Amino acid sequence: MEETEESNANRKCTPKGRSFRGRTNPHDQQLLQYSNPFRFSNQNQYQSCPALLPLPPPIPLQLTATPPLPQNQGCRSKTYLRKPSWKQNKPPRATSSETQVSVLTVLPGPPIQTAVEDTQRQASFPLRGENGRKVMGATQTLVAARRPDSGGVEGPAIYLLANHFLVQYDFLQRIFHYDVDISPNPSKEVARMIKRKLVEENSVELSGAHPAFDGRKNLYSPVEFQNDRLELFISLPIPTSKSLSPSGVLQAKNQQFKLFRINIKLVSKFDGKDLNSYLCKEGDDWIPLPQDYLHALDIVLRESPTEKCVAVGRSLYSSSMGGTKDIGGGAVGLRGFFQSLRPTQQGLALNVDFSVTAFHESIGVIPYLQKRVEFLRDLSQRKTRGLTGEERKEVEKALKNIRVFVRHRETVQRYRVHSLTEEITENLWFEDRDGKILRLVNYFKDHYGYDIQFRNLPCLQISRSKPCYLPMELCMICEGQKFLGKLSDDQTARILRMGCQRPRERKAIIDGVMRGAVGPTSGSQEREFKLHVSREMTRLNGRVLQPPKLKLGEGGLVRDLIPSRHDRQWNLLDSHVFEGTRIERWALISFGGTPDQKSNIPRFIMQLSQRCEQLGIFLSKNTIMSPQFEPIQLFNNVSLLESKLKKIHAAASNNLQLLICIMERKHKGYADLKRIAETSIGVVSQCCLYQNLGKLSSQFLANLALKINAKVGGCTVALYNSLPSQIPRLFRQDEPVIFMGADVTHPHPLDDFSPSVAAVVGSMNWPAANKYVSRMRSQTHRQEIIQDLSAMVGEILDDFYQQVSLLPKRIIFFRDGVSETQFYKVLQEELQAIRSACCRFPSYKPPITFVVVQKRHHTRLFRNESNRPPSSSSAGNQVLEENIPPGTVVDTVITHPREFDFYLCSHWGVKGTSRPTHYHILWDENQFTSDEVQKLVYSLCYTFVRCTKPVSLVPPAYYAHLAAYRGRLYLVERSEFTPFTTTTTCQLSRAAPPKITPLPKLSESVKKLMFYC
Repeated sequence: MEETEESNANRKCTPKGRSFRGRTNPHDQQLLQYSNPFRFSNQNQYQSCPALLPLPPPIPLQLTATPPLPQNQGCRSKTYLRKPSWKQNKPPRATSSETQVSVLTVLPGPPIQTAVEDTQRQASFPLRGENGRKVMGATQTLVAARRPDSGGVEGPAIYLLANHFLVQYDFLQRIFHYDVDISPNPSKEVARMIKRKLVEENSVELSGAHPAFDGRKNLYSPVEFQNDRLELFISLPIPTSKSLSPSGVLQAKNQQFKLFRINIKLVSKFDGKDLNSYLCKEGDDWIPLPQDYLHALDIVLRESPTEKCVAVGRSLYSSSMGGTKDIGGGAVGLRGFFQSLRPTQQGLALNVDFSVTAFHESIGVIPYLQKRVEFLRDLSQRKTRGLTGEERKEVEKALKNIRVFVRHRETVQRYRVHSLTEEITENLWFEDRDGKILRLVNYFKDHYGYDIQFRNLPCLQISRSKPCYLPMELCMICEGQKFLGKLSDDQTARILRMGCQRPRERKAIIDGVMRGAVGPTSGSQEREFKLHVSREMTRLNGRVLQPPKLKLGEGGLVRDLIPSRHDRQWNLLDSHVFEGTRIERWALISFGGTPDQKSNIPRFIMQLSQRCEQLGIFLSKNTIMSPQFEPIQLFNNVSLLESKLKKIHAAASNNLQLLICIMERKHKGYADLKRIAETSIGVVSQCCLYQNLGKLSSQFLANLALKINAKVGGCTVALYNSLPSQIPRLFRQDEPVIFMGADVTHPHPLDDFSPSVAAVVGSMNWPAANKYVSRMRSQTHRQEIIQDLSAMVGEILDDFYQQVSLLPKRIIFFRDGVSETQFYKVLQEELQAIRSACCRFPSYKPPITFVVVQKRHHTRLFRNESNRPPSSSSAGNQVLEENIPPGTVVDTVITHPREFDFYLCSHWGVKGTSRPTHYHILWDENQFTSDEVQKLVYSLCYTFVRCTKPVSLVPPAYYAHLAAYRGRLYLVERSEFTPFTTTTTCQLSRAAPPKITPLPKLSESVKKLMFYC
């Protein structure tokens, strides 16, 4: 019988949770319950998968339809891979016909029943055959992996709060989407002024609605307007033609009203039924997240905050949240909050978090430059000062792309700085509308009564296509502009201190936003659109995974340990590193430093050698030549620097193992040093600053020793219980597995031309999996997809075969740096690239698991002591001040309603509030359970080579990030690239982007080392 709308509205949404192998989760979640007298959608029965922003629809991908991977009686997947029969340095390659792969294929195997068949774990193909999958021929829609079970069960429960606020909505409430066209085209600020006046003056035409506006083209209303098309006119009072008196005071001459035409057209109307079905896990798995209703509600909940705050991306900033703080250099720090509507297992949730960022200080351009540029600090006392060529470049770089307004006349118009004029203000002439040639300084004196003071400075050029000049002293920096320049170390430290809030304080700030005058619940939109946003954080249960037992070197007194401290850190007292190296040929070079600092070098060499010995690392007490002392200015001469380094290398018969570089201070020449050492000479280097050589603490020397050991081929620790023993269903000692990590680093936001740099790393030993090789490539500017991934993966597989004499039976691929809106595009293209790399080898089709790793998200977890038995208040407060413990994992309630994801906090947060890492399994042919993949990731976090504690990011992704950063250093240019070219007719045009600069080739002697760590 067909359900009526009423019965459909009143039925309870019960998720279709599945258990794996009949297990049930003993840790039932305790959630806030809300009354639901209307048709509110509220999924308190949580489901499973990562909390996402609206995602693009599934992308068609050519795949070969094959049955799921088989499984034997021990519930372990067979891979149906033939062991390579070859014994040679490189595995044989497939023929050219085999390498021209146009489709993705999954391993063939007999179609037998598996214990997890109903979860559609293997790539979640949207086919409907024997297993109830939708068959679409050879062409299938790529769908993210579904959660294989109802969540993990390992580890004791921990009571938590998450900064997700449940949003109840009436899914029968229709929303009407209108397109708005405003002419003439206004700025966002003016557009919002127009919208406010539109609502005030046209209540009848808008049916009394208070619609939500995104500031651009989209208007969302809970009721339908009088007509599908409306043409309305709004006039705004815009003061014009104000002049500057001799005393510098603005004087109004007259005020005019500016008329705007607003065309409003109905685009669509929709309700929340599809979204409700998606959140309730109804319908086919391959149906994408319904975005229209979700996007509309997101705009609705941002309406009130946007009216009162400065919006930057998905964050909103307001001086009412603690005022502004001067962080120096013409920048101020401003507090605010992030908000985003997300689909989760409990239903729709509003993710709200505390945020801090830097803005340009809204002051005059001249005082701004005095603060921003060191050599102009005394500019107000030296008004006749000019700029040298290099100074002019630095000033132009500081002002480029900043929006300014003028103070010699009042106008709503804002201008963006494109460049500086070649001529100084004194010498500038221009042609007015009548064709008359006027001198700029005379024009401002005659028309505005203002005598320009800084005549030897250039003017601001505010047009890309024609000469349009503004004297600097008449311009003000517009308020509310995010600081896009690179923050100095001092500025960064001040911003971090502003945002470094302990858990109790951060939670109080977030709760204050939800109840405050500028937050998402501060307006009337909730009532207008029949929403109810909880003011309480989401309560849930997490689990705390136990730390793995670790194996240390055989030479120490302590050879294995379980990290038992609350922060899971361990020390190497009476212990050796798992694999220490012998460094017999090394050298030291100094750049700068005082005589007293240089006198500490012999003591440093002796103590470093002794500390290495204590750790099971041999570092000769004698360098191959006496320490070399060079002035720090050597960094300014790249060819001379290279000559000096080659001379040191030659002294070691071109067989130098290590070069230690001690620097007086941080210097941009560091990039040249690394590039020359690793590409031209072929030696790993370790840099440190003289300021750290003063006390020479044991901890500093140990950290230095661990980095050096890793760079020359050693490793710090290994898992006592190997991965095959921890996850026996999938891993075997004689079937090697490779862990890969990938990341792309992009140039600075103000850099429109430099290439992006992609890096891929891969583990080279099994079952330890703690040594990684890297490959790096430059690629198209700001291209997130790794363009040369197939070649890089193929090279890493070659290296793996040379080390292990087998190709990996499974590939676990961790991809960092991907935003949620790019998930499926990255999966579509990069999974194909990995498959193509595998097809270079005959009959090689390993199962692949593709995991996206995210650190840049805003989910925070807090201890929830309200569920604990009553105890002393001081003890309770102490716990609330603490971060969640390492090993805290969450895979229910706040995760995705369908897909396979989890949050894992693997580290101890020393400062501020811990940020868990979000792991989203997009593709899983290895058929991991929740417990298995969580245990795998957490165990790997203990094997990072640079420290003796678990890290916050799974090491393959961490190493890929470090390698990509190293590749960017290779591209650092000695001179600034000028993005504009000036012609003799004063016409400005943007230069064509240069060709992609390839990275220099790594030396063979460092290529297989972890030089980047």
